[in-house]
Amino acid sequence: MKTEKTIYVVIGGTSGIGAALVAQLSNDGNIVHLASRQTGLDISDEQAVAQYFETIGTLDHLVITAGSYAPAGKVVDVSISDAKAALDIKFWGSIHAAKHAARYMKPGGSITLTTGMLSRKVIPNTYVKTATNAALEAVTKVLARELAPIRVNAISPGLTQSSAYQYLNEADQTALFEQAKNSLPVGKVATTDDIATAYTLVINNSFMTGAIVDVDGGALIS
Repeated sequence: MKTEKTIYVVIGGTSGIGAALVAQLSNDGNIVHLASRQTGLDISDEQAVAQYFETIGTLDHLVITAGSYAPAGKVVDVSISDAKAALDIKFWGSIHAAKHAARYMKPGGSITLTTGMLSRKVIPNTYVKTATNAALEAVTKVLARELAPIRVNAISPGLTQSSAYQYLNEADQTALFEQAKNSLPVGKVATTDDIATAYTLVINNSFMTGAIVDVDGGALIS
């Protein structure tokens, strides 16, 4: 019988996919720490991340769902400083979290990163997102070797109905999701629960490490 509670840290856990994952993990009576900019944690600040994990202490699993606004546009038009700022949060922020969480992780623990289908789907005007996600996917496999026996995996979500698109008005959101639904092999757009379930898969499967799990409704094959 399991008597010791499992300790999770979900960075990005106050909204969207992260919030859905926190709800799923909390159902089992686990200890779930959630952090984001809304709670005061800036993952682009390595010292702040180190202090955060020092405060948390030992943990079993780290999940990073925190993203960043990535400027869209051609390479000749996008501000390099804006592009660097996006990488500072999603790429370097993920590295900061993995580095400092690993120091406190219990045997059998795991780290799960978040990438995105643009790492491998070629769409013009998205080079910042492409570079960020591709870098994280490459690093996932390196960390899986370096940090073993800690398991390191990544989830690559497709288009998801979440607060990430709140910058669009209702009509534009509807048009975006309808277009995706009609073009995806699964005939629907993901909910945050659909994506969150993939994180629980890699967390719970002790034989998975170095894996990039596509949960995109078939976007990469359509």
